[in-house]
Amino acid sequence: MKQATLTATIWREGHSYVSQCPELGVSSFGSTPDEALDMLRDAVELYLENARQLAIWEDVRPVLESPHHFTAPLEVVIP
Repeated sequence: MKQATLTATIWREGHSYVSQCPELGVSSFGSTPDEALDMLRDAVELYLENARQLAIWEDVRPVLESPHHFTAPLEVVIP
């Protein structure tokens, strides 16, 4: 079974933590950062299992095969 390394971002909202994989647009949440990450992993794996049936595998494949994933802080002005 192949593995891929993707990006996860996690932030707090109220009493929960939201997790997101920006490459795939998949999100989840949990009561702790670790739980949010575990739930995101499950959600991404389910998404990938269904990608062929959803006819989006060819759209997803380049993200999984790319060895380059970058994250950086982005400062914006809030009006």
